[in-house]
Amino acid sequence: MAPWKLPLVAAAIVVPIVAGFAIAGPGLGVGIAALVAFAIIWIAARQRPLGPIGSPADDGRRHVLLVTTCAVEEPAAVRRIATAATLGGEEDDAEVLVLSPARIGFLDRWASDVEGARQVAQRNLVATVAALAKAGIPAEARVGDEDVVQAVEDQLQSFPANEVVLVSGKGEGDGDSAVELESRLRAEFRHVSLGGC
Repeated sequence: MAPWKLPLVAAAIVVPIVAGFAIAGPGLGVGIAALVAFAIIWIAARQRPLGPIGSPADDGRRHVLLVTTCAVEEPAAVRRIATAATLGGEEDDAEVLVLSPARIGFLDRWASDVEGARQVAQRNLVATVAALAKAGIPAEARVGDEDVVQAVEDQLQSFPANEVVLVSGKGEGDGDSAVELESRLRAEFRHVSLGGC
C-alpha cells in the first residue's frame, strides 16, 4: 500500500465514529464503530493474495499441470491439448498431472455437501486420464478446490510445474481465472478453450 493511503484509511475509520459520538452520543458512536468493524472484516475476508504462484522445478524434467474443468474424451480435443502442451512426442518424458476442480453449488457449499461435486470431478478425471493414456500420454490425476486459481496454487505446493495448461469448455466462465493465472504464475501458462466439452 502506498504510504499516503494509510492516513486516508485511518481517517475513514475514525471520522465516522467520532462524528457519531459527537452528534448523538455513545449509542450512535458505538453503532457506527460496530458497522465500521464489520466493514473492515468483510473487506479483509474478500481480499485475495495477488503474489506470484508456484516455483518451477529445477530438476531438468518437464512437469505439466493440466487443469481441466470438464471431461476431455474426444480424440480431437486430446490432440488439441497435446499440441498446446507439446505432449506425446517420441522423446517426451514429461510428468503430467491432471487437476479437476470440484465445482460445488451454492446450497451444497452452505450445507458442506461436497461429496457430489468431488464425484463429478473424479469422473471427469477418469475420462480425461483414460483419453490421454489412449493417446500415449501417461498422467496422474487429482481433485482440487472449486476455485480454479486456488486449486492451481494448492497443487503447485507439491507439484512444481514448469507449465500449466487450463482446459475449459465453451461458456464455462473461466476467462477471469485464465487472466489471473496468466498474470500470477511463474510457470509457462496456456489456455485451451474447447467447444463441446
